[in-house]
Amino acid sequence: MINPPQIAQILGGTRTLKRSVSSIEDLREVVEAGLPVASLRRVVRRVAGVGVDESELTHRLVPRTTLQRRKGKLSPRESEHVERLARMTALAEHVWEDADLAHEFLTSPQPQLGGRRPVDLASSDLGTRQVETLLMKLEYALPV
Repeated sequence: MINPPQIAQILGGTRTLKRSVSSIEDLREVVEAGLPVASLRRVVRRVAGVGVDESELTHRLVPRTTLQRRKGKLSPRESEHVERLARMTALAEHVWEDADLAHEFLTSPQPQLGGRRPVDLASSDLGTRQVETLLMKLEYALPV
């Protein structure tokens, strides 16, 4: 379940993105154009906390030397990584109906994910899909 306005809000909203996002098409266009570096910082700040180092998470999504070269926008590929983490966060907050519980889920090792933390899987499409599948199973009380 993709909620483009919620994902856009996690990415920094209209103020950061410089446009409103109300559909998947809008979200795709924003990501393909390259997200602002500020979106990366907003998402990482929202997810990071106890057990997750902001710098580590930031540089897992966009390598340190690459980020230093970026002036205002991320590349489309880097933007996809950031959007995946924002999408995963939006879905976790929807399923848990509580930002703190969603944060705990995202930053804690999950046995159903081979003991990996969901935030660690956000850098790949398949890892993100794995987390989304787990979240949907939890949402609908399906066997995990």
